[in-house]
Amino acid sequence: MNRPSSLPTRILLCRRLGAGALGLASMMAFASAQQGAPPGLVREQMWFAPTAEDWQRPCLVAWQRTWDDAKALAHATSKPILVCVNMDGEIASEHYAGVRYRQPEIARLYEPYVCVIASVYRHTPRDFDEQGRRIPCPRFGTVTCGEHIAIEPILFAKFMDGKRIAPRHIMVELDGKQTYDVFYAWDTDSVFQAIRDGIEQRAIKPVPVVRGDRSLLERVASKDNADRTAVEDAYAKGDAALRRSLVEAAVAQGGDAPVDLLRLAVFGFDRELSQRARTALAKSNADGAVDLINEALAVPMPAGEHDALVAALQRLGDQSPRARTLAVVHQGLAGRSTAVDVDQWAAAMGSGSYAPASDPQAIAARIDQRIDQGMAAARTRPQDAAARLELAEALLAEAVDPRTAPPDPRTAAKFERLRFEDAFHAATEAEQLGANGWRVDAALALAAARLGKYDEAYGRAEKAVGGLPAEANGWSAMAVLALFAEARQEAIRKAVIHKQPWPQQWLTDVHAAYSVLARHPLATDAYVLHHYDFLKFFGAAAPAEHALTEGLARFPDSPALHERLRARILAEQGAPGLEPAYAAMLAKADAPPSFEWFAGYASLVAAEFQRRSRDRAGALAAYDRAIGHYEQYCTKNPDHRDSADHYVAMAMAGRARLQLEGGDLEHALAEITAAFTRKPSAAASLDGLNISAVDTAKMLLSRLQQQRADLAARLQGELDKLDPELLQLPAYERDPAGISPPRRRRGQ
Repeated sequence: MNRPSSLPTRILLCRRLGAGALGLASMMAFASAQQGAPPGLVREQMWFAPTAEDWQRPCLVAWQRTWDDAKALAHATSKPILVCVNMDGEIASEHYAGVRYRQPEIARLYEPYVCVIASVYRHTPRDFDEQGRRIPCPRFGTVTCGEHIAIEPILFAKFMDGKRIAPRHIMVELDGKQTYDVFYAWDTDSVFQAIRDGIEQRAIKPVPVVRGDRSLLERVASKDNADRTAVEDAYAKGDAALRRSLVEAAVAQGGDAPVDLLRLAVFGFDRELSQRARTALAKSNADGAVDLINEALAVPMPAGEHDALVAALQRLGDQSPRARTLAVVHQGLAGRSTAVDVDQWAAAMGSGSYAPASDPQAIAARIDQRIDQGMAAARTRPQDAAARLELAEALLAEAVDPRTAPPDPRTAAKFERLRFEDAFHAATEAEQLGANGWRVDAALALAAARLGKYDEAYGRAEKAVGGLPAEANGWSAMAVLALFAEARQEAIRKAVIHKQPWPQQWLTDVHAAYSVLARHPLATDAYVLHHYDFLKFFGAAAPAEHALTEGLARFPDSPALHERLRARILAEQGAPGLEPAYAAMLAKADAPPSFEWFAGYASLVAAEFQRRSRDRAGALAAYDRAIGHYEQYCTKNPDHRDSADHYVAMAMAGRARLQLEGGDLEHALAEITAAFTRKPSAAASLDGLNISAVDTAKMLLSRLQQQRADLAARLQGELDKLDPELLQLPAYERDPAGISPPRRRRGQ
């Protein structure tokens, strides 16, 4: 859809799917949109950016927590459901979230509906604090970020026709059918008119909801978010007697006990109420109970309660693969692998600690020696099993040695496959001549894996790890262990997909294999990542934390491991814990130089979370600290300035956005100009809020053109200096078809 760059990129597309015609205003808006926008109107004027004052106002639209809650409330009240879709950084979505959803007159338009909000972006790092209290999303209020994220794939599958488009409003009737689906609009008025028409032209009349005649205890059974919130607030503020009565009311609900109320009791300070809540949790049928049970199991408790919660996971496993998996985890992670003896491997490798990886030149020398020996043995003893096996190992070593690859990638791939085929045939012949044991199984496993023969590769790897190689520190030993772990993970994946039970020993084996790989002298941070992600997925928090801590000690410069560390700190302590954690790491005498860079990035992430929570002063200060870390890093590591400059520019752009929202246009101009000067190529990079420096500059330009023509000319001059490609709209704006899901990205 091609339009002049000065015009918005949307039209109103309103599909009426139920009975009746579109409202007159909606039809007129649709026709107007087809003909073009008002002359001179730019998108930044139509969907003006929320100010800091706008963001400080509460979101007034009442959202429901889950799709099941929304359906239950819709049927109880005879109200239709209004599905709202929002996207961080997208100009109209920002306008809805920061301006329209916070205006009383607009919120009243949504009141006749049961409303749900879908957004895949996280605006606060965790959904609950240490005491189990909900942390509402600062962008949408009333729901947690986990809830508006979890509901998105459900709504996508049901209503979005395979296209992720935002903003979007979909009316859903009691029978599950859509009445309208509004997206790609020139303006908000046409959308709001469709929302009005949907109610005015509806034949079904809602049932009045009167909360005043229901006691607080009666509201425990309600699925309405307003009732849930009132009950939870009463629990948090009430005395011991009230709390006990609310927990007993929840217990009386049996499998329908409200999970978030139980969470407050589980993580509260009253041991008796915590025990009662765990009893109720063991009987729950709710999907949300699965994660709460997993969290509760991390707390010491009597064996009987522990077993009851594990049994609840097994029961819920009939409907939830995750529950079934977690049940296996809590039964078997502490077990000992019968396939991989961690102690024997550690002894064979000569160390049980994380040693630095071997020198690449030393590795290359060993490969050269192995190739020479293998070729010589093949020439002198062609019918000897040991000689054939040496040849297979030599061919494998040559195939994985990057120095032997031709410069052309296509030719390199062809030659690599030929070497693996030769290695596979040589190992097969060695076995036929009588070779057996670790070496032949390892050679066949590794060659088969590279040839795509995964069933054979996995079987051979499992057979190989039953023994112990003579060269435990060698490449093949490491590669076979990794292949064995992959085989077990693939078996678990298939069992989960097909909803079949799987032995807890598989999980124990994976944990053991990665524990050995973590100590292997040739290992990389990739194995630590696989291990950590595996444990994290299964909810094994303590072993995962240990693996990450030890991995960072060995690979302190790994961006991926630092990413996991930031995520863990955010989940456990929230954004306020991020910078202090890195400050403590930097304060150590043996802190690696790269930690200054990662500390700067941590401050950048902290600033973005403070922007989401509308802490303007805190965000500005965090951006200042980020720039300080990067400047310090550049002073000590001038050869790495390019990367640091990129993130300094993004910090400056973040400060410019805050100044714009605060109405300080001159400082905003100074900051965005400094960002463009520091690193022009970073101008189109999206930050954690899905906003680029160019996005902010265009919004600022629109504001300056209305208030300060002289400053607008200066900013236009700065924009004109940039590569025109950097001024293009983001991909999700340029492609109205919007098949790809929205992505967060920050970087070069």
